[in-house]
Formats: sequence, structure tokens, C-alpha cells
Amino acid sequence: MNDSRERRVIRAFVNLSNELAGDYDVIDMLATLTTHCADLLDVASAGLLLSDGKGTLHLAASSSERTEHLETFQLQRDQGPCLDSYRDSAVIVAGDLTEEEERWPQFVPAARKAGFLSVHALPMLLRGHSIGTLGLFGDRVGRLDTEDLDLAQALAQVAGVAVVNERAAVDLVTVNAQLQHALTSRIVLEQAKGIIAHTGALTMSDAFDVLRRYARNHGRKLSDVATGIVNRDLDGAVVLAYAATPGVAT
Repeated sequence: MNDSRERRVIRAFVNLSNELAGDYDVIDMLATLTTHCADLLDVASAGLLLSDGKGTLHLAASSSERTEHLETFQLQRDQGPCLDSYRDSAVIVAGDLTEEEERWPQFVPAARKAGFLSVHALPMLLRGHSIGTLGLFGDRVGRLDTEDLDLAQALAQVAGVAVVNERAAVDLVTVNAQLQHALTSRIVLEQAKGIIAHTGALTMSDAFDVLRRYARNHGRKLSDVATGIVNRDLDGAVVLAYAATPGVAT
């Protein structure tokens, strides 16, 4: 790990730990974490799937729209490395997807069509129990080395702590409630992104940036801003106008 990357890793973990110590917004945290994964691990993008109380996986965060679509495809087809990682509580490495078509006959063509040539999937574990999975999608053939896989697993564990922090995870009922809250927040965020994208003629990715910028610059949780948009307590046009204001920080 070179000095520049080492500094970025330290900065990422410091930022994440500072958020965890405060009154953090779990959906914003998970989105930030997938962005860190893509940056630090030299992969094209990252996605995070989270289980609900019944053990069904749902998309919780992604660093790009194409990853979001591919993760959703895995869930719809019930096939892919991320699902295997979750079910087996194991690290799944597919350094060359062209060699994995027999294993995942529907997923591999879809992944290659999206421009991905390799995938790594790591389980999010809480006391030995899998609560989700972190998918790392590469646009070139190759396997992450042991150091990178260790870093990826550490980031996956941070995601687990972010969703169900140790102070709250005292029993299964509480854990499931925390998981369901995170997934419900994600659904509301997607609805808000759709409203902002439609109102401002933006991509879903740009709509997300607008919402997060407004939330952070106003000291509000992203999930609260999204709820305000969906419930019409907050005017989407106001959020868009603020984002377009010269000098507003990104």
C-alpha cells in the first residue's frame, strides 16, 4: 500500500468512525462507504445488499447506477456472487467472469453487458451471522490481493456496525428492527430521488447528489430530507434551487 493510498485509507476510516460516534444517517453512511470502497480498492464500483428480518436481500446502497441495476438483477434472478456470499457467509472471488458463466448463467452476461469483467463479494457479518453482502465490481480482469481483500472485509464490517450498532444489537428482534429501518429509509430515498430527477430533469445519480448536498449543508439527515420530499413537506423545487446556488459546497 503506497503512502498516498495509505493516507486515503486512514482518512476514510477516520471519517466513518467520526460519523459512527455521532447521530449518523445510516443510508448516507452506506452510500459514502460504497464510494470509499470503489476509491480505495481500485474497482469500478461497489454495491451493498442488506437482508430484512426474513432473510431476504434488498439493495441498500451503490456507488453507481450500473451497479445498482446489476445488484437488482441479481435479486430478481436469485443468482450471482453476492447472493452466494450472503448465503454461505463466505468471500466469493470471480477474477474473470468469462470463466464463471456455467456457475451464474444469467448473471455473467448481464455483468459483462454492464462493462464488468470481475467481481468480489464479501459477507457483512454480525456475531457470525450474515446480514448482507458487499459487492465489488471491476471493469478489468483480475483478483484483489490479500491486503485488499482484508481491507474490503473491514469496510464490510463497518457497514454492518453502521446498520446495527453494538449498543442496540442486544437481541434478534432489535437487529431485525434496525435492518428493516435501514431498508425502509432506502425505499423512501429512491422515491425522493425519482421526484427530484423528474422535477429537475436529472439522472438518478445527480438527484442523489442534490439531496445529499442539501441535507449536509442544512445539518439534516438524508433520510429526513427524503421523507420531507416524499411527504411534500419539503418542496423539491426549493432543494433544486439551493443546489444551483453559486458557491454552494458539494
